[in-house]
Amino acid sequence: MTTFAPLLKPRNAGLESPEVPISSAEVTKLFDGAVSASGVAVSEKKALGIPAVWRAVNLIAGTIGSLPFGPFRADVEARRKITTGAAATFMAKPCKYLTKYELIELMVGHALIWGDAYAWRDRDELGKQLGLIPLHPGRVKAGLTSVGEKVYQLDGKKAYTDHEIFHIPGFGFDGIGGIRPVQAMRQGFGLTLAAEEFGARLFSNGALSTGVLISDQRLTPEQADTLMARWKQKRSGLEKAYDTIVLDSGLKYQQLSIPPEDAQFLESRSFQVSEISRVFGVPPHMLMDTDKATSWGTGIEQQSIGFLVFTLRPWLTRIEQRFTLLLSPEPVYAQFTVEGLLRADSAARAAFYREMWYLGVFSTNEIRALEELPPVEGGDVRYRPLNMGELGSTDDTSQGADPNA
Repeated sequence: MTTFAPLLKPRNAGLESPEVPISSAEVTKLFDGAVSASGVAVSEKKALGIPAVWRAVNLIAGTIGSLPFGPFRADVEARRKITTGAAATFMAKPCKYLTKYELIELMVGHALIWGDAYAWRDRDELGKQLGLIPLHPGRVKAGLTSVGEKVYQLDGKKAYTDHEIFHIPGFGFDGIGGIRPVQAMRQGFGLTLAAEEFGARLFSNGALSTGVLISDQRLTPEQADTLMARWKQKRSGLEKAYDTIVLDSGLKYQQLSIPPEDAQFLESRSFQVSEISRVFGVPPHMLMDTDKATSWGTGIEQQSIGFLVFTLRPWLTRIEQRFTLLLSPEPVYAQFTVEGLLRADSAARAAFYREMWYLGVFSTNEIRALEELPPVEGGDVRYRPLNMGELGSTDDTSQGADPNA
């Protein structure tokens, strides 16, 4: 467990660190990472260079960022979305230079790759919370003081509390910070990076396996070097992969290694996509690997439900609870509207709304609110099945069938 000594700090100090652009060279120039058994150094930055990792992170972070997200208050009547007040103002624009989508996408991406997401809680001179300024996870280290207070060390210098730093931790063991997935899975990522490098080198050398040039003449070192330079010039590059080469002076080419197909190179690359899908909880077909079948049912709706339940829901809950703490002490809670996943499927959305309205779960105005439409007069009434009377009322037998029949 990491511990830091308690530090005295002024209320709004340290802004010289958060205002450093998150994309600056000083921030993004991270260490190369731990070396895997494949001999390749694995870092978060290198992992994002793997197409399957890039797609998985973009898919999860982008989907979560696109969902409607706002403050709600539960009252005696129903769950109500807050549209006015400090919480609503903050959630409408939580970052002064990023949209809400961009902020959520960025922080979820950080948590997926680095295991933690951090942001500076920007405040005015009176301590009012103005917004969040994302911090690169490589700049922050979470720990506990000797008295059990959670603190965050920024750039290895000052330490701040939850009053100044907003933290979304990923899965972890110590309850302080998340485990860095790329480092925990560095052997699998290292194998993928090694396969990427092998394929690149293979094609840069003419897509031919290693071999030797044999001559029946004795060559001087200078002649051998000249011959090798000419060979590389003729064979290097993908555009020269199938060019015809003329060998003179009794030269012969002899291949030494087996072709990549025989070494199951392509099968190995496909297997690494499956490994990455396991790490991030994304089915292979959502990583554009259509060779794998899905057990989540058929159709966009069923696949969306499976993705929501098995992959997104834990992340949504994690983010909602952290933002709810951020909005305290106001009596509100932050929540995603997952019905937004049905926005692209109008038929499924209409069927869902119709069923929820018929069962009395949603009122007309609640459905209109989900569609970002203004309420209508009388739209707050809920109905129940059978004779469609008002919810909570008794049957009017004078205008319908005998209920005892």
